[in-house]
Amino acid sequence: MKKHVFMAMGAAAMAFLSSGTWAQTRDCRATREQLDLGNPLEIARTAVADEHELRIVAMGSSSTQGYGTTDPKFAYPAQLKMKLEAAMPGIAIHVFNKGIGGQDAEEMTARMKADVTPERAQLVVWQVGTNSAIRRTPRDQFANRLRAGIDIGKSLGANFVLMNLQYVPAVVALPDEEEYARVMADVAKEKGAGLFRRFEIMRSWYNDGMPYAQFVTSDGLHLNDFGQKCIGKLLSQAIIDTIVPKKLTGTPKTSR
Repeated sequence: MKKHVFMAMGAAAMAFLSSGTWAQTRDCRATREQLDLGNPLEIARTAVADEHELRIVAMGSSSTQGYGTTDPKFAYPAQLKMKLEAAMPGIAIHVFNKGIGGQDAEEMTARMKADVTPERAQLVVWQVGTNSAIRRTPRDQFANRLRAGIDIGKSLGANFVLMNLQYVPAVVALPDEEEYARVMADVAKEKGAGLFRRFEIMRSWYNDGMPYAQFVTSDGLHLNDFGQKCIGKLLSQAIIDTIVPKKLTGTPKTSR
């Protein structure tokens, strides 16, 4: 990609990340560390630079499908597409929503090839973990299913970002929810995948005084419109921070 195109992307990303509906929205926030994916996403970066496109498969369960929102446009995959398009003018952004409510890591791994292959994805965001934790899937089995799913996706030429558990009452009530989050972090590091720390981000909201009712529906499990929109915004910020050259954006990796 020519330098002036990257500069246009950088300028748009800077304006986007500093807008009132983004960086200055007090409640939709995350720290620099929480937004560090821990992986350079080189395949996605190259696709943007050389092909002027980014093809993303959002693999997941009800969170990805958008259960709990009042309108599909509030689901995080739709928000991700909108925010990336705003930040990267001239880049064709495709986000394919492959969320199926109620599925766990095993079920999603079983359909990984069929769902990723036809979309020619350069990046897979895999939202997983909550259902496995609630169903008490042994953690070693959970880890092996994550490894298998990532291996399938990477064999198809895609970068991977794992999105970990939700910090919501139904999950916090579990005796070992943090262990599932730890397993995901360990597997991401082992397999060279990125990690979007949804659990830690949402926990910081709650610990900073945000009531569950602001980001969770009345079932104590699913994200409401605010929760979904905010996760979509923060995920897109993390991706932008990773694949748009910092020397051109000049934007800090934080939304505080």
